[in-house]
Amino acid sequence: MAKSEGIKVISENRKARHDYHIEETFEAGIVLTGTEVKSLRLGRANLKDSYAGVETGEVFLYNCHISTYDQGNRFNHEPKRKRKLLLHKREINRLIGQTKQKGYTLVPLRLYFSRGLVKIELALAKGKRSFDKREDIAKRDAQRQISRALKEKQQA
Repeated sequence: MAKSEGIKVISENRKARHDYHIEETFEAGIVLTGTEVKSLRLGRANLKDSYAGVETGEVFLYNCHISTYDQGNRFNHEPKRKRKLLLHKREINRLIGQTKQKGYTLVPLRLYFSRGLVKIELALAKGKRSFDKREDIAKRDAQRQISRALKEKQQA
């Protein structure tokens, strides 16, 4: 999803693209309390080590850290509580079928505001093995060297 007007990224899981092969992405709403939204407006969230799972026909986000709101009192939230994600029923059914396949998981890529609402970009992903990661790094280095060589050639 490209950055467009009305989208303000709160948090991004950069490590996910390194650790997983991204097959497909979904946009989901997220059920939050008032202090969580206020904390997110301050940009205090972390998607590292978070994941999503399907439970009794509903999708939940686990291990997503949203810091407590400083001005929140007794109504403050638990920072790492499980949060319900809002998806269409047919999307949930499709995810249930695909996550039951060996190696597939739901990984959050980024958390953002879209027209005043908090959304999360979920990815259906398959874990990379260590040699896949090394291969990606080698490709990136080769591409960097090619672009440097072309740049030097143009300057000469």
